[in-house]
Amino acid sequence: MLRTALRNVLAHKARLVMTALAVMLGVAFVSGTLVFGDTVASAFRAASTVSLKDVAVSVQAEYVPGAGAGGETPTTVLDSRLVDRVRDLPGVTAVRPSVNGSATLARKDGEPLNADSSWQNLAADYVIGTDGKDARHPLVSGRAPSAGSELALDTTTAEKAGYQIGDTVRFATTGPALTKKLVGIVRTEDPRVTAGGTLVLFDTRTAQGLFLSPGRFNEISVAAAPGTDQHALTERVRALLPKEGATATSGAELAAEQARQTAENTEALTKMLLVFAGIALFVGVFIIANTFTMLIAQRGREIALMRAVGASRRQVVRSVLVEAGLLGLGASAAGFVLGLGIAAGLRPLLNSAGAGLPDGPLVVAPTALLGSLTVGVLVTVLAAWLPSRKAAKIAPVEALSSIEASAPAGMRVRNALGALLTGAGVAVMLYVSTLDNGAETNLLLAMSGSFLTLAGTIVLAPLLSRPLVFLAGRVTTRFFGVSGKLAQENALRNPRRTAATASALMIGLTLITGLTVAGHSVDRATSRAAVQGLTADYRVANSAYLGLDPKLADRIADVPGVAGATPLASAGLTVDGEYASVSGLDPKQLDKVADIDFTSGSAAALGPGRIAVSETYAGRAGLRTGDIVTGRFDLDSGKPARLKQLTVVGVYAENRVVAGVVGDLGDVLPYAMDGGYDSVLVKAEPGRAAGLDREIRSALGDSPLLKVQSREQITREESGEIDVMLDMMYGLLGMAVVIAILGVINTLAMSVHERTREIGMLRAIGLDRTGIRRMVRLESVVISLFGAVLGIGTGVFLAWTGGSLTASGLPDYTTTVPWPRLALFLALAVLIGILASIWPAGRAARLNMLRAISSQ
Repeated sequence: MLRTALRNVLAHKARLVMTALAVMLGVAFVSGTLVFGDTVASAFRAASTVSLKDVAVSVQAEYVPGAGAGGETPTTVLDSRLVDRVRDLPGVTAVRPSVNGSATLARKDGEPLNADSSWQNLAADYVIGTDGKDARHPLVSGRAPSAGSELALDTTTAEKAGYQIGDTVRFATTGPALTKKLVGIVRTEDPRVTAGGTLVLFDTRTAQGLFLSPGRFNEISVAAAPGTDQHALTERVRALLPKEGATATSGAELAAEQARQTAENTEALTKMLLVFAGIALFVGVFIIANTFTMLIAQRGREIALMRAVGASRRQVVRSVLVEAGLLGLGASAAGFVLGLGIAAGLRPLLNSAGAGLPDGPLVVAPTALLGSLTVGVLVTVLAAWLPSRKAAKIAPVEALSSIEASAPAGMRVRNALGALLTGAGVAVMLYVSTLDNGAETNLLLAMSGSFLTLAGTIVLAPLLSRPLVFLAGRVTTRFFGVSGKLAQENALRNPRRTAATASALMIGLTLITGLTVAGHSVDRATSRAAVQGLTADYRVANSAYLGLDPKLADRIADVPGVAGATPLASAGLTVDGEYASVSGLDPKQLDKVADIDFTSGSAAALGPGRIAVSETYAGRAGLRTGDIVTGRFDLDSGKPARLKQLTVVGVYAENRVVAGVVGDLGDVLPYAMDGGYDSVLVKAEPGRAAGLDREIRSALGDSPLLKVQSREQITREESGEIDVMLDMMYGLLGMAVVIAILGVINTLAMSVHERTREIGMLRAIGLDRTGIRRMVRLESVVISLFGAVLGIGTGVFLAWTGGSLTASGLPDYTTTVPWPRLALFLALAVLIGILASIWPAGRAARLNMLRAISSQ
């Protein structure tokens, strides 16, 4: 039986090639994901190892609220005296004090570089060691910065920005633009930089002046002599530190913490990618099962002969499973090799979406190889198990008496099961549509309902194929005559086979359609919310989330063409235990830049000691117009909280221009971050809005940190991440669609082989080669359209019922169907059907008429 299995694999190479491709692609996704996960984890560990090389103890300044990146600044307790005291400790061989900060560069053409990823825009001092070099930043060309007018860049940053040695570099840290001369280019292995960030280096004195104060540091790295107890040394260092403002951690503890963070950074991403790999394999199961079912039907006489000469049912099952196992093993091996290419391409793809993954060589672990091969073989064997059971039940006399395939068995049990699953899934999803938040339990419920609905639709597909294919056949018959009629009959001849083929495409299109409808709906809601209530033409803000200097508002107001510049500041406000962010502005300017819908009271009543609240916050805090309350102003600004008596003068509908509470600018500004503005809203004079952003930038010193955005740019920024995520999801789900296309090709090719005599008879009674090609092509299109209609319909339903879960985070969300894109999906289904039929149709048309008629 083993020799028989081997012979069958070799004898049906052409029939099994598409199945092998399906397994190969599915396994490629699995192996690529596993290798990618190991590679990224290794790259993170390597980067951590470089940064922790020779670090026995790390002393770091604690961060406190202030004007630094992200609204925090380091304490200044790490000074030169502390460095000297640490250096004198027993066992210490070297001490590296360093300064760290953030600087956003302008390209040589003047445009900001990485303005939207300020957390990756690193700045530091070039620390010269005893050998006159900085081990962490080895020079590639030029020299180290040594004066306040000089800086160095890493190789990638210099290339992206277009700078060369000797150029003048423009950048900004927290305020106006600065310029310095580029004197050196270095190499770095910091993962934030290698993943798309930037690095600027200054001499130590300059870095201290920019980010701290003279003689102060962010971090002190301590190297120890071999054999020194890190724990004991860490305790000695801690004894030298002040009670507050700094922490000391051993190198071993830092390594353990970074290893934990590495696992967290890669685990979620790897799991998500494995989900898509599972989808690809799930689609492949339909093709594998379909292929083996058809092969067994075509080899009925062969199996009967084996039974007649003594083969048992168990041996027949074993023969088919061995055949499947060999196919799965070969395809899995090829898939693993292909997966290495996928793993190599995933990192730049994800980094283009802002993932921030470090560079590093591919890591091929034995577990990835064994896991990929095991998954591929198991999936193939499990998909072939039911067909093998069917093969074992073939009666020798029945199979020997005729070569015609027996009529398909009744499907009452299958239809009943499908109706039960679909009904349960639809009921669950309709219940989900009544929920209004994305809590974890609700998401699990939605996932369960979606799975039941999709599974039920797959089980019911043979029943649904009859009316849908019949309707499609009416169209093909009307426009293509006999060929269209024959295509309809062929598709209806075996509903199980048609459904299995179409189901592979249906799964991919269900997921793609669901994502498209949900993404389009979120995009539309986000776009509306981004500028909801905003009547200003421009918004000026800081890309590093730092406060704006109050003097900037006056400069903006003086720009020709500006009708008004309204600054906004924010702080925290707590009333009756309920916290909200409060927006401070000049009440007289509110109607120039925003359209706030007041349900009671009005903006005109705003002023010192008077606030308006949103409907949501009013409900939480139990506030109404006319209430007099005691509010506590506080924010992480380092200032003590202040109690103030406030009068509620209005309630307004939620919007994105102002926060949950609106107050007078004079009340809020003292408690804003670093006493600065969050943004300045600019209203242009009639007909002067076009190009005004360039004038505003110029008036503000053209700092790379400043974002001057029009309403359209604000909308694009809000929805840009959604578009990037959708494009990535399309790419990942595209694998499932490719596998589905292979399934259509496979089914048609084997169907042509099965109908060889029939095609010969059609040729004999007058149907020419063109008609044969058209018949097979139309059959392929009908099957593809059937899968597309089921997939698109199911996807729209799941997106509609599951959309309610976004209500709490996006109140403006409504399901919006992108009809043009769905029409494109249908057109693509037609194209898929045409492309999938090229080889089978050509093969059918080339059959010799007499040989086909005489075939057995």
